[in-house]
Amino acid sequence: MTSLLGRRLRALNGWMRAALACLMALAGAGPALAHDGGRGASGSVLSLGDSVVFGYITRDSPAYINADNFLGYPEIVGDSLRLDSVNASCPGETAAGFLSLTAPDNGCRPYRANFPLHESYASTQLDFALAYLGANKRKTRLVTLSIGANDGFLLQAFCKGDPACIQANLPAALAQVFANVNTILSNLRATGFKGVLMVVNYYSLDYSDPGQVGLSLALNQALGNAAAANGAVVADAYTAFQKVAAKAGGKTCLTGLLNGDPQTQSQPTCDVHPSLTGQRLLARTVEATYRAAKRWDD
Repeated sequence: MTSLLGRRLRALNGWMRAALACLMALAGAGPALAHDGGRGASGSVLSLGDSVVFGYITRDSPAYINADNFLGYPEIVGDSLRLDSVNASCPGETAAGFLSLTAPDNGCRPYRANFPLHESYASTQLDFALAYLGANKRKTRLVTLSIGANDGFLLQAFCKGDPACIQANLPAALAQVFANVNTILSNLRATGFKGVLMVVNYYSLDYSDPGQVGLSLALNQALGNAAAANGAVVADAYTAFQKVAAKAGGKTCLTGLLNGDPQTQSQPTCDVHPSLTGQRLLARTVEATYRAAKRWDD
């Protein structure tokens, strides 16, 4: 029988994705169900965060009506580890918005008001996670969190891209990201969850650009500090992407790890979101980090 993962992979092919979305709309399709991880699933993985986790593709609005059109690393990890995948991520979620429905947001709230997420909830993402772990903490083997990039994008928008403004406001922004991620992780631990708690950090969009690299490293440092304060491990997406980008002069866009931008034809440009190849690399990084953490625990 064809697996849900296989159906999602095929749904990612251009016009087929749009056609499937239309057919599902006619059939009255609702929000996606949790991925079942295949036969014999021995537990679950709860994945939290933003559009990277969701598998979001920019400028693909015909597909937005069905979350199954988007494949993120959580579904790949669940399939590989034979765990149920519960992907509660939301495109545009900030670390602040993760905690409060009135905090600054970069698009999550309007997206979920108009389109389904992989999981359906009306609360904050934190409240969904706490409720899930409260009911499933013995079943859950792994919790992943990737959050904070949208807080950086809000800072860039506030400064209108001015480097001096960004540098002046960056320390306060990073301190707030650390505080919010620390709150998220400590609350997840407070449920009694005993499995692997993991922060997945961020890759750079261009490893040949010192400015891009500096911002990515600064954000990842804040995330790493919050992880260390709560006994969480870090899946190093930054280094995983860097190794591949090194073969293209540091240009992440030239590696196939990011979605191409269909609006530009004269030269290669990319969206900020991982392609399917990028999601698979993220999944391998998460899996390796999980297996290493499990060996340490054993």
